[in-house]
Amino acid sequence: MTTFSDIARDLDRQAIELPSWAFGNSGTRFNVFAQKGVPRDPFEKIADAAQVHRYTGLAPSVALHIPWDRVDDFDNLRAHAEGLGVRLGTINTNTFQDDDYMLGSFCHHDERVRDKAVAHAVECVDIMDVTGSRDLKVWLPDGLNYPGQGDLRDRQDRLADSLARVYARLGDHQRLVLEYKFFEPAFYATDVPDWGTSYAHCVALGERAVVCLDTGHHAPGTNIEFIVMQLLRLGRLGAFDFNSRFYADDDLMVGAADPFQLFRIMHEVIRGGGYDEDSEIAFMLDQCHNIEPKIPGQIRSVLNVQEATAKALLVDRDALVAAERAGDVLGGNAVLMNAYDTDVRADLADWRASRGLPPDPMTAYLESGYADQIVGDRLGGEQAGWGA
Repeated sequence: MTTFSDIARDLDRQAIELPSWAFGNSGTRFNVFAQKGVPRDPFEKIADAAQVHRYTGLAPSVALHIPWDRVDDFDNLRAHAEGLGVRLGTINTNTFQDDDYMLGSFCHHDERVRDKAVAHAVECVDIMDVTGSRDLKVWLPDGLNYPGQGDLRDRQDRLADSLARVYARLGDHQRLVLEYKFFEPAFYATDVPDWGTSYAHCVALGERAVVCLDTGHHAPGTNIEFIVMQLLRLGRLGAFDFNSRFYADDDLMVGAADPFQLFRIMHEVIRGGGYDEDSEIAFMLDQCHNIEPKIPGQIRSVLNVQEATAKALLVDRDALVAAERAGDVLGGNAVLMNAYDTDVRADLADWRASRGLPPDPMTAYLESGYADQIVGDRLGGEQAGWGA
């Protein structure tokens, strides 16, 4: 039987990247709710992200979104992050907030618009050269609302060409991470709607093109852990965007809607080698906290991932394989449920204390006074938010 002491060292290598945009104001298409103390620029976003890492030890890097996080001097931003004990991570493109992209970006019928979108992605790679980032993440809003609006096959051809032009700019140590999404903002046909489409384009591009799996980007009832398994099996799972959903792309705290699903995903990650020391999979949060306080929302999320990982590591692999090979249906399920039902909270508190971290990160943060400090310090200026 696997015990917590058996897995404690495995937890040491967990790293969960935070999204800079999680610290800004966000909302729905109905309203954006402003909160006091919200960052006004990328430097303050990174300062808030560093608080999450300070209290959890789980979040050593911060993803940027361009142009939301554009600064005059990325060397300075990199030094700022490193001075706070974190580093700059994935660079995310944005081709969904410009009027030119109303009918698409990489897939647009107009060559001028496609050139503009590609140039933006290439600029992001230029930024990666300065920040030391490995991954360029591309999520596209491209798609159609109506049959007859565009030619589905032609759009795939244009997408392939645009991606190839960006891929050619990557350095030897850099990757293109292609995200997919079932729907939204296009409702009839999205140009990269599923893992298979993303996978097909990545294979055509080359070994340094990999798939990003956002846990909120699937049709209801989709077996996400099956997709995790398949992409691991094919060697093309490059990154996760962790969040939770009840209906669609809800961007809620990961583990909030279905913690058992998060456990099942992490079980497949571990079983498929995605958590091994030499794994190159990037584990990232992609959440927009509409009504939750920003920093506590991120603390809760990374702790939820850690708890699911710990439970998945507790699965008795030998017993599971034996049950599977014996055709013991209930026995195999019991092995998984025994691990999932294990209460690891006290063990994780001890694990943190033994590594110089607060046993209860949330309480430690709330008692630190940082939240009150930033409310008092961040007066004037314009708060960062969705689109800024």
